[in-house]
Amino acid sequence: MPTVTVEGPKIPDLEKKRALAKEITDVLERVYGLPREAYTVVIRENPPENVAVAGTLIVDRAGRGSG
Repeated sequence: MPTVTVEGPKIPDLEKKRALAKEITDVLERVYGLPREAYTVVIRENPPENVAVAGTLIVDRAGRGSG
């Protein structure tokens, strides 16, 4: 059945992850019209040293520096 994968920075607050999963599931249920049990939401957390935008690691952008 439908699976949604969300990739982004770490979400340290477990309650925020729960809310994200619920809200995504709410939208899927509205759009597809299938029961909630039909949907899977996967949250993939990517540290900024593992993601680049325009050829530059996020950790190196906007003065974040590497440490």
